[in-house]
Amino acid sequence: MAEFTYRVPGMTCGHCTQAVGDELRALAGVESVEVDLETKLAVVRGPELDDARLRAAIGDAGYEAA
Repeated sequence: MAEFTYRVPGMTCGHCTQAVGDELRALAGVESVEVDLETKLAVVRGPELDDARLRAAIGDAGYEAA
């Protein structure tokens, strides 16, 4: 199982974490997503994940993955 962790510094509220989580969960192959506002981290797990697709999903939510 692959795991990617992204820092998403632009998240400032619960709506932000929900938007990022929803975009990531919508991707094929994603089994779990944890988004934490306090640490500004998004952790994505799944069997076959693509870094570029995950970063693009965070971008689609309106944020930049660091």
